[in-house]
Amino acid sequence: MLDKLGAKGIFGVLLLLGGIAVIALQNLLIAAGIGLVVVGFVLVAWGLISGLMASFGMGGMMGGGFE
Repeated sequence: MLDKLGAKGIFGVLLLLGGIAVIALQNLLIAAGIGLVVVGFVLVAWGLISGLMASFGMGGMMGGGFE
């Protein structure tokens, strides 16, 4: 999976996790909420991309779907 992200993607994930960790140092509950929001955004984007690819006949390319 990491090879598909590339260097910029890995750096972005590290920045995201680092930012949530800094927030967690102040308030764990707020950090948990932000983490849930980020996971929600990822799942929504995954669903949109999967639906778009399925409409072009490439539905099996995303892998690990929830259908």
